[in-house]
Amino acid sequence: MTPALVAPRLEVRGLSTSFATDAGRIQSVADVSFSIAPGETLALVGESGSGKSVTSLSLMGLHAKTSQARMEGEAWFVRRDGVRVNLLALPEAGLRALRGNEMAMIFQEPMTSLNPVLTVGEQIAEAVRWHLKLDRRAAQAQALRMLELVEIPAAARRVKEYPHQLSGGMRQRVMIALAMSCNPTLLIADEPTTALDVTIQAQILALMGRLQKETGMSLLFITHNLGVVAQYADTVAVMYAGRIVEAAPVHALFGQPQHPYTRGLLACLPGIARQRAKATGSAPGQRRRLDAIAGQVSGPFAAPPGCAFAPRCPQYGADCDRQMPGLQAQGEQRLVRCINVQGKVEVPA
Repeated sequence: MTPALVAPRLEVRGLSTSFATDAGRIQSVADVSFSIAPGETLALVGESGSGKSVTSLSLMGLHAKTSQARMEGEAWFVRRDGVRVNLLALPEAGLRALRGNEMAMIFQEPMTSLNPVLTVGEQIAEAVRWHLKLDRRAAQAQALRMLELVEIPAAARRVKEYPHQLSGGMRQRVMIALAMSCNPTLLIADEPTTALDVTIQAQILALMGRLQKETGMSLLFITHNLGVVAQYADTVAVMYAGRIVEAAPVHALFGQPQHPYTRGLLACLPGIARQRAKATGSAPGQRRRLDAIAGQVSGPFAAPPGCAFAPRCPQYGADCDRQMPGLQAQGEQRLVRCINVQGKVEVPA
């Protein structure tokens, strides 16, 4: 999905992550590969539990030590000085130098991600002092500039306030200011608007888009909101049960999804239901039930022998149980993990 003439900012190859449990190790992410070019937005989408957040935390090296996470594969990141480093092979000191500096992350819930006993200004200034080596006064000035950049009203007053004194939308803006304080070249946004109402969500997404255009950073956007994906992403990677099952440019994926799971996700959207109602001649205003994907994701200890989506797939066949299919190229810019996809597949009416 990365243009051939542009070196990717991040290139992930065969990332797999497992965790220790009392019943043995469980595989949360398996054989995940993607790349993000400078200035590109890649959306990672899928149901809850599909492995999206585990993927991002693996790249940042933020899994709890008690989880005994084991990561395999490669994740090549290009630093500002042009040196390529494998994030999965870096020691903790090397990752600490990159986190919050050249690569940053916006977490799902700002109330649990911000320190409740420090003012928001102190939290931003701490990152700036650590990475940019500024003195306390300069760091506080930078914190104020960042709050102004993310359009927090009365920033000079808010910089001295604690997280509990701010609304959900302002806390999310603080998280963005904190992530952007050292001008990262890669930003990972993990469900950054989940807890916000629609109006604030639109403002936050517009803000992130503006900051991306101004800085040229790459963005890994993790979400389950397909409407947001259609509006803001350049490329989409769909995850199911820890694996990417389809990846394509956003317009190609929405216009002609090829994996059965991708088609099932899109069929759940109200807009798709309305289009199908028109296509089938339903009367205007007539209600139509949204389509749903039957069944549920299998647990990590009860995975099917072949394709993980096989028990829920409308195209299921005996061959689907034989082995896990690999990602196959379908054209120049699309990858699909399905043995039943051969070339062009029409979207069902």
